[in-house]
Amino acid sequence: MWSGVIPAVTTKFTEDGALDPAEMERCFGLMMEAGCHGLIACGTLGEGNMLSPDERLDVLRLCKAQTGSKPALLTISEAGTREACALAKRATKAGADGLMIVPSPIYHTNRAETVANLRAIAAAGDLPVMIYSNRVGYRVDVTPDMMAELADDPRFVAIKESSDDIRRTTEIFNTVGDRYDVFTGVDNLGYEALAMGAVGWVAGLVVAFPRETVAIYELIRQGRHAEALAIYRWFRPLLDLDVSTFLVQQIKLAEVHAIGSNERVRAPRLPLSGEHRARVEKIITEAIAKRPALPAI
Repeated sequence: MWSGVIPAVTTKFTEDGALDPAEMERCFGLMMEAGCHGLIACGTLGEGNMLSPDERLDVLRLCKAQTGSKPALLTISEAGTREACALAKRATKAGADGLMIVPSPIYHTNRAETVANLRAIAAAGDLPVMIYSNRVGYRVDVTPDMMAELADDPRFVAIKESSDDIRRTTEIFNTVGDRYDVFTGVDNLGYEALAMGAVGWVAGLVVAFPRETVAIYELIRQGRHAEALAIYRWFRPLLDLDVSTFLVQQIKLAEVHAIGSNERVRAPRLPLSGEHRARVEKIITEAIAKRPALPAI
């Protein structure tokens, strides 16, 4: 149902901390112009848990205004199932094409609770669902055998695989075949996962470098692996910025240098400073200085 590069977008703020619709419209438009295949609002990178439900729906609508016929998904990542179901229902009414569901990030559910939580939210929204499996960031592992158990509900159509173990991609296919559209959710495993059969990439650094990200995906899809690998090797130091507690600040700083955006974040986050900032800026500026010419696709 879904495939390709679907960015997990950043949320843009004004100087006084409100949403900045104009800047989001500009940034989301750059990604779609570069050939991205949809957008996902209010995930980890989008600071979703720092936004009110109304704000999240506003970001979703901004995404949908840019994706047109391509999918715009809202991330559902609530502490309680009741609250998650309520937001899922509102997302449907607001025009979401699908949901990306994270099991409760506060209470670390066991197997039965995880399955029940996912089923309840999917039923409430009654939209296609991408299951976000991130045992590193959220401590709840949606395992391949759990994916097999959930396969009887056709609303579950995709997996964002973020276990940080490339072996998991093959394990999913060996357990459930092609039942789900498998996306990689770890930027610095993007090439590896696509080479192992993932059909898409829920990407982070794409918000600053959309054309390079799309080029890697399209080249692999066309079997032009050597060309894709050359770009990926250049990209790797940047992609590593996604795998960090500070991924939001680091990727927003990349947006400052690459697309002229801003790095405003919601507290308690603060923009990078000191040695950390200098180190990240060095990675970004050195990569931009060596930015490769992209082949025709």
